[in-house]
Amino acid sequence: MKGGRSKADSRNNDAKLKRKGAGAGTKASKKAAKDPNKPKRPASAFFVFMEDFRKQYKESHPNNKSVAAVGKAGGDKWKSMSEAEKAPFAAKAEKRKFEYNKDMAAYNKRLAGGNADEESDKSKSEVNDEDEEEESDGEEEDDDE
Repeated sequence: MKGGRSKADSRNNDAKLKRKGAGAGTKASKKAAKDPNKPKRPASAFFVFMEDFRKQYKESHPNNKSVAAVGKAGGDKWKSMSEAEKAPFAAKAEKRKFEYNKDMAAYNKRLAGGNADEESDKSKSEVNDEDEEEESDGEEEDDDE
């Protein structure tokens, strides 16, 4: 019989599939979950430029629905711009990067501190009320003496 498989070949293939399937499940569990409180990375100078360019392009080409066309036109314009023309966008990007670094330092400090800044189940007002009650209890005892 031409092109037929033997039983040994099919057993080997089954064994390979079982090994591959077992390994695939472990990879997904190794990946750490993303922290939603972590600050987002700042946009580069090109993406800062694209924010403005998209608005301008949409005004001059209202019938265009293609995202790719906008990206291509923006990329071409960015390449044709001189360094002096790119400077304002680079300055905005640097400002955003500075803010991001400041936010990341605060975020990392919070993580290292064991989340000490996060509030407990009680609100701050409840905690303050308990402190005031304790102080007033101490004052009443002094009055009784």
